[in-house]
Amino acid sequence: MDTIPPGGPAVDLAASAPALAALVADRLRDMITHGGLAPGERLKETELAAALHVSRGPVREAIALLAAEGLVETQRYKGARVISLTARDIEEVYSLRLAIERLAMARAAERLTPEIRAALDGVLDRMRDLPETATAADVAALDLEFHDLVYEAAAHARLDRTWAPVRGQVAVFLHSRTDGDYFRSTSHAKHLRLRDALATGDPAAAVAAVEDHIGWVLLRLAPSHIDTPTDRSPNPLKGTA
Repeated sequence: MDTIPPGGPAVDLAASAPALAALVADRLRDMITHGGLAPGERLKETELAAALHVSRGPVREAIALLAAEGLVETQRYKGARVISLTARDIEEVYSLRLAIERLAMARAAERLTPEIRAALDGVLDRMRDLPETATAADVAALDLEFHDLVYEAAAHARLDRTWAPVRGQVAVFLHSRTDGDYFRSTSHAKHLRLRDALATGDPAAAVAAVEDHIGWVLLRLAPSHIDTPTDRSPNPLKGTA
């Protein structure tokens, strides 16, 4: 990693020390979740500090914040790295995601407003219209935007706070998908089923839909299945707690 790519939150050098660390964390989080820093990539404090024009202190604090969110792994004497993608990581993140998204979908089904329904439809339209040249990052951005709206509809502040760190790890996984064509070609239909379940106003139907949705996502992300897209295999998360 030689330079920090352009874009993302700016670092305000006039900010206080805690605020500066938070701004650096925002910048690094954006790079990690959008693929600017690859899974397993080492985070070198000196290079990051020079690229962001800050001292090493805020960078060190920012890395600690990201480690607490699960986006960075730190090891004694080995420094810090962006989380790697292992089968166990995927199972843990997606089983946790399923647990909280059941609640989000159930509440959203009961509280879906016309405004959020229209916003969901707008995301679906953009998913449908993605060109064949769309990247995994393009699809992932719309995927996460859709689910952010579900959490907004759920209207549960503590659930939002639980989703935030999980969201970052989900973003890393989505941006690292190697089955881009399958991901792009199926995203609209899969999210349309979620939207239709929400529109029924039935919490049970919404929960059943998200169990299917996240179960299949886990199946597609698992390294042992990544090269063989199919919807015929058992749903690995159906009915898990």
